[in-house]
Amino acid sequence: MFTVTTEQRQYQTYILQDQSSATVVEVVPARGGIITQWRVQDQDILYLDHDRFQDPTLTVRGGIPILFPICGNLPHNTYTYLAQAYQLKQHGFARDLPWQVVDQSTQDAASLTLELSSTEQTKCLYPFDFQLRFTYQLCGRTLSLQQQYTNRSERAMPFSTGLHPYFWVGDKTQLQFEIPAIQLQSQPDHSQHPFHGQFNFETDEIDVAFRQLSQQTTRVIDRQRQLSLTMDYDAVYSTLVFWTVKGKDFYCLEPWSAPRNALNSGDNLLELQPGASLETRVQLAVDLLQN
Repeated sequence: MFTVTTEQRQYQTYILQDQSSATVVEVVPARGGIITQWRVQDQDILYLDHDRFQDPTLTVRGGIPILFPICGNLPHNTYTYLAQAYQLKQHGFARDLPWQVVDQSTQDAASLTLELSSTEQTKCLYPFDFQLRFTYQLCGRTLSLQQQYTNRSERAMPFSTGLHPYFWVGDKTQLQFEIPAIQLQSQPDHSQHPFHGQFNFETDEIDVAFRQLSQQTTRVIDRQRQLSLTMDYDAVYSTLVFWTVKGKDFYCLEPWSAPRNALNSGDNLLELQPGASLETRVQLAVDLLQN
């Protein structure tokens, strides 16, 4: 049976459940429309830094933050459009703004649809009228994130978008990666290196991007917890970022539509014509492995 309920905590929290598979997803619209929790048979799939989450002055580190209208950071947090400079902080503003709930359903799945529209505040940072709609859908051990981007401006709207999932892990050395790429780019110096399916977790921080993906599926096996996570993403997501920090119980696998600084460089930058919409999808599925 599928249910969608709410609880008033620090923020109003929407709880999506599939009781037949013992799965639950929690969403907090007021905190950037973020998914804060995903549990599969009492196992936490996502990591959440609760102290940062409870402080509204800080960005959330954990859950699945939404990246829009940029992914990553810009040099000096600045981009230029029509000879005018604008300021955007890392990953844009969608993850910091309150979203509105516009629909929910328990027909064939537990689903919740959120909406974010441009305001005078956002247009000071990003001079476009837009509407975003995200639908989170839970069915069994599969979580689907369906997105719609609409340009309500009278001119073409450039942007990039992505998701920043934080996955919980107890022992990173027990992770096995199936990433469809043979080369990665290191963020600190943009150097290119061959990728053989492993990371050095003794490094203080790993921040790399995979740009040449051979397919739209990535899988991670956690041998310690005997589960696997499969991420399927549309072809619009041209970049897959891996990020983790030594001593923290998370790793991030982030589907991005474009690399850092795309608003300046134009590299894989999306562009919607006036009145046009783009729909994308990312799907996450957990499988429990047999011992």
